[in-house]
Amino acid sequence: MWSFFSREKNDFPYEIGDEVHGLESWSIWSLHRGRKKGAVADEVSIFVYDIKNGTEAKLELARASLKRLKTLRHPSILQYLDSVETDKVLYVATESVEPLGTHIEKLETDGPQKDLYLAWGIFQITRALSFLNNDGSLRHNNVSVWSVFVNTSGEWKLGGLEYVSPVDGNPAPPLKVPPQLELYDPPEKSDTAKLKSATKCSTDMWALGCLVWESFNGKLRARSNLKEIENIPKSLTPLYCELVGALPAKRPNPADIITKCRKPGGFFKNDLVDTLLFLEEIQIKDKAEKNRFFGALTPQLDNFPENVCRHKILPQLITAYEYGDAGSAVLAPMFKLGRLLDEAEYQKRIVPCVVKLFASTDRVTRSRLLQQLDMFVSHLQPNVVNDQIFPQVAHGFLDTNPTIREQTVKSVIHLAPKLNYNNLNVEVLRHFARLQARDDQGGIRTNTTVCLGKIAPHLHPQVRQRVLVSAFIRAMRDPFPPARMTKKGRIQKKTIENKLTRRDIVNRLKFSICPGIAVPVGVKIRNPKLDEARRKREEKKLQRQRELEARRAARGPLKLGAKKL
Repeated sequence: MWSFFSREKNDFPYEIGDEVHGLESWSIWSLHRGRKKGAVADEVSIFVYDIKNGTEAKLELARASLKRLKTLRHPSILQYLDSVETDKVLYVATESVEPLGTHIEKLETDGPQKDLYLAWGIFQITRALSFLNNDGSLRHNNVSVWSVFVNTSGEWKLGGLEYVSPVDGNPAPPLKVPPQLELYDPPEKSDTAKLKSATKCSTDMWALGCLVWESFNGKLRARSNLKEIENIPKSLTPLYCELVGALPAKRPNPADIITKCRKPGGFFKNDLVDTLLFLEEIQIKDKAEKNRFFGALTPQLDNFPENVCRHKILPQLITAYEYGDAGSAVLAPMFKLGRLLDEAEYQKRIVPCVVKLFASTDRVTRSRLLQQLDMFVSHLQPNVVNDQIFPQVAHGFLDTNPTIREQTVKSVIHLAPKLNYNNLNVEVLRHFARLQARDDQGGIRTNTTVCLGKIAPHLHPQVRQRVLVSAFIRAMRDPFPPARMTKKGRIQKKTIENKLTRRDIVNRLKFSICPGIAVPVGVKIRNPKLDEARRKREEKKLQRQRELEARRAARGPLKLGAKKL
């Protein structure tokens, strides 16, 4: 249940909900879930500092953190939304997040997928520290799993800005509240001689090393635990040892870490990091690069974490199609990731794109849509199919490109259950009759007959009786041999037996089958026709035997003295 804190100012546009436990033991803030007033889905996080029960020193830290959060804007720094201060409490609204310290404990993945995800997270924090140390000339002084937060997209965001200081100030790390945060301070804090050799980034690089250790090992309980490197990936071990080195001057600059680890074989050089960085820069990529990227993306998605795919990659793909020139290459990965959405989200985010795509005049886009129809047709509502999609699909029956015509015919198999009476029993059958009788491509004529058999259960019974017999007879007279072959050109055996009357089969269809027996020996359809005739004869013989046995069983056993009929 959502609850409200009593406050004097009512202009804070967010409701404050339940507390997210864990952070309060490692920060002056408590973290709460929240959402925008009047909205259901707009979730946020609310950082709360209790002024009434706090101290003046802590209040100054909270205000300093808020000031930095407002002014520091970077993709890897926690996103500020709004804030309000009363005489009792200070509220700060940010994007919806949870502390990395609790998030890591809940990670279900292990092995290569987990390594990919942790590489992306550590890369983001390294990038944020590079921005602070090099571009902003600032030290963070508080990097740990409790100052890093994870949003719904799986992105790691740097927060905990209470102790940020200029790089030209005192290099000694400040006193922390609560005191257990000092576990992440570098060893030179108590060694004045080593402190003189500290660089602008040495303090944060030590803390980054602690973050790396905790990412792969769990909670850091003592500084001596940093010597245990068995669980750290081999590609990261040399860099980790530099980060937690005893000499501050030897610790690397975060910009150099990114450059080194992004080289082939480096820890940050993997499919997930490459994919997400490409999507961040997609607006400056040319069309050839985008096509290559999207062509290789689909098989890689199985190795990526689900929350990253659903909340990070999929929105980027939709944006790339709607506002960029990504073209039809984006369809395959977009539809694959669409399966991760629930029905409401799918209707909101994917279906409008599908409708827009079907209106495209680009043949490549239409072709790929028709090929992948089975991936999304189950999510389409009948009114959307009949009013917005089928009128666009129907243009494909008249297309001059044989591939588009054939794919349009095959698409009806998936659309038929959702089509209304007029679209299915009038429009589709009118196009099918024309294609089966007059299309210059034998393969299209053959597939039209096969597809007609598959959609037969969805046809109106009266229409079905009339159409199937005519279509079957027309197929048997087709000059294209495969159209007349039993396995491909005829309507399926099950369709004939279940959907046609015995009178139609005996009086009309047999006369279209028998002429195939007289075809010259060299033509492939002769033997199948003979086999079909023999099969029909055997079926009739077996049917007569079953009927005779059924009548005998119905009369029961003969009584003594009764005459046998």
